[in-house]
Amino acid sequence: MGETARPPRFIAVEGTIGVGKTTLTRRLAQTFGCELLLEGAADNPFLERFYREPRHYALQTQLFFLFQRVEQLRAVRQDDLFETVRVSDFMLEKDRLFASLTLDADEFRLYDAIWQRVVDEPPKPDLVIWLHAPVDVLQERIARRGIACEQDIAPDYLAALSDGYARLFAGYRDSPLLVVDAAEIDLVGSDGDYSRLVSLILSHREGRLDLPAGPAPR
Repeated sequence: MGETARPPRFIAVEGTIGVGKTTLTRRLAQTFGCELLLEGAADNPFLERFYREPRHYALQTQLFFLFQRVEQLRAVRQDDLFETVRVSDFMLEKDRLFASLTLDADEFRLYDAIWQRVVDEPPKPDLVIWLHAPVDVLQERIARRGIACEQDIAPDYLAALSDGYARLFAGYRDSPLLVVDAAEIDLVGSDGDYSRLVSLILSHREGRLDLPAGPAPR
């Protein structure tokens, strides 16, 4: 098997709440027979309270996620010698993005001071897949999956997150990037769309590439 026929050792899937990150991450792990690295949102004791009262619980929610994700990614760095292939449904950069939207200026300064102390050269993905979709599509998917605490998420918050991700990836140069319009490209129900993505994962090694809608390669 040639060099480009092997999946990257560390794939990160990113995007706004409800866009399909975890579903795609699980499918890729099954396809490539690699290890899953999933963010533990259900383990955050402040998250449900944050969705109900964002101003009261934003800092606690963000600090819990920061410490949790740093520990998860530390394991990736420690296992580098074993050539383990992993696919993750988060990047550490998302933490600063969410914090910038949910914390006031004083809270963000405190958060940033803690970040500087605990974040020590996190592993860089060998490939990032950014999924994006319009807010109405995100709302429909959030409603359909039926997680109780997510039903209170405001459309304005989803729009702000979507804009934040667009800004993050507009100038992103740290890893090869695949961009997927998850409203137009069906990575769950269409085997053709999914096959095209897998082909690009096996070949894309530099810069940004937008996955176009269209038929599967022959």
